[in-house]
Amino acid sequence: MPTETIGNENTEKRDDQPEILSNSEIREICERINNIKTEPVKDDEIAVLETSLGTIKFKFFPHAAPNHCASFKKLANNGFYDWTLFHRVAVNFVIQGGDIFSRNDDPSDDGSGDPGFNLDAEFSDISHKRGIVSTARQLNDVNTGNSQFFIMHANHPRLNGEYSVFGEVIEGLEIVDEIAGVPVKLSRPLDPVYIRKARVISSK
Repeated sequence: MPTETIGNENTEKRDDQPEILSNSEIREICERINNIKTEPVKDDEIAVLETSLGTIKFKFFPHAAPNHCASFKKLANNGFYDWTLFHRVAVNFVIQGGDIFSRNDDPSDDGSGDPGFNLDAEFSDISHKRGIVSTARQLNDVNTGNSQFFIMHANHPRLNGEYSVFGEVIEGLEIVDEIAGVPVKLSRPLDPVYIRKARVISSK
């Protein structure tokens, strides 16, 4: 979904929260990621998101969005998503995460980060229904997808042809429901919800 600037009222450090990264550390991570080869998603591979509220698993649609699938695999398997926030939550709409800027000490820039590259749109006839995983982008430019993604909490076919679908939840929809139901202020969870670890693994 379009990125936005949202304030944060909850800055208290807890034991299960990650260390804050400096902007220079974030730049180093992005530079390292950009030097790693991108490899296609295999037919038997799935994504596993271990969140602070439970585990979400989703399958890929490499036939529909091969570049978006491969990009997610590279980012996930090289630690890019670890300890990033679901920085935008809208019940009966989406939960959105994948921004490494959510790991710095400035909550006002959450939703504006990227890994240093963009992806051209890969539209398909897969509808944005509940459980679909799709790529967020900047306003008014369909070719600005990068690391940020959203999971549909409800059916919204009006998003079809505007965002690139690359996966669908196969396990953990109840976790999506739980994340979507957390208290928010201006769509930002008041109690942070993290992706503690993201990986793409074989389902066999």
